[in-house]
Amino acid sequence: MNDMSGHGNGMAAAPTTMNSTGMMHRHKMMMHMTFFWGKNTEVLFDGWPGKNNTGMYVVALIFVFVMSALVEWLSHSRIIKPGASNVAAGLIQTFMHAIRVGVAYMAMLAVMSFNGGIFLASIAGHSFGFLVFGSRVFRKTEIPYSVKTSDLPPMACSC
Repeated sequence: MNDMSGHGNGMAAAPTTMNSTGMMHRHKMMMHMTFFWGKNTEVLFDGWPGKNNTGMYVVALIFVFVMSALVEWLSHSRIIKPGASNVAAGLIQTFMHAIRVGVAYMAMLAVMSFNGGIFLASIAGHSFGFLVFGSRVFRKTEIPYSVKTSDLPPMACSC
């Protein structure tokens, strides 16, 4: 049986719109499954950054860069003061962990747009964030390996 709605083959049904005459039209949605280059893409939200909108594409690149750098900052930051109560420290750690995981998933979803520029912006953001917050480049003193350098444990894949 050939189901024209698209439900029978595991693909989502194409959205339906009405034109000014009341006729219904189906639009095919294209999702890239390989990397491509160009500014005509959708990143994270429907219709964003939009077609033929170079300015918004640049904003999307900056947004992904900042998200990726933020993940590195959260991964290497020391916000909890020594001597803080266990309950307060645990709540702060939990909040920081939730923010870090949420932002990391948002960056991952942006990369899943398969846009080469977005991918490079994410890699550049993670690299810049690690350089500034995680590497020894900007440290005045060397920290012994046994000393805890972050409030959060390292990110790990639960695969």
